[in-house]
Amino acid sequence: MTVHRDTTKTEQGHWCDSGLCRSLLRVIAVMALSVGLSACGYQFRVQGAGPTVGGAPETTTKRTQTPRLAILPISNTTYEPNFEIKLANYLRREFSAGAGAEIVGPSAGADLFLSGQIMQILLPTLSFDQTTTFESRVEMLVSVKIEDAKTKRVVWSQVAKGTSEFFLTQDLQFNRVLQNRALEQAGRFVAEDLASRFLLFLDAGELDKVLKRPVKAEAGQSMSPQPEPAR
Repeated sequence: MTVHRDTTKTEQGHWCDSGLCRSLLRVIAVMALSVGLSACGYQFRVQGAGPTVGGAPETTTKRTQTPRLAILPISNTTYEPNFEIKLANYLRREFSAGAGAEIVGPSAGADLFLSGQIMQILLPTLSFDQTTTFESRVEMLVSVKIEDAKTKRVVWSQVAKGTSEFFLTQDLQFNRVLQNRALEQAGRFVAEDLASRFLLFLDAGELDKVLKRPVKAEAGQSMSPQPEPAR
């Protein structure tokens, strides 16, 4: 019995098995493609720890429940009137979206109350010459605190700073529009920063730790001992 094998003639005139030739041609093509992509600046990388047996463990948080948070009116002692209303709206939006809290009204059975103050708004000059200012910056400093609705105890307090740059033109009215946009952007940055910090505070289980502390013990530590009356 005669066994026939498929053969292919290579470019050098040699005869080889067709299956082996096809395999060699595939390897050569892959190597040529890799070299070409490397020469063009392309690199293939795999980031991360890679797959694990049984799957990667899920990230767990120490948060027991989602607190209901009410945002009270923000006080404003700066020269920008009514900006506290915009900042309160930014805080409601950011804390509702990415702070791990449920935003409710002050009279809707809130667990926590957030209050704050716009402490400072500055407009330093960044670029100028002897007669003209070309670029300026908005710097906003905001302090907030969160209190337990039942005990009125401060459970979390932070100070955040937001900045935003803007260019100036020869039109004074349009410059005011650009300044207002920079103010709004700085306020949004402050709200995003505070919401991210509070989410970390919740995920670390710090809120539960603070709420479990005895109120009388904290009051006793904060108050200095009173002298006994003379007899």
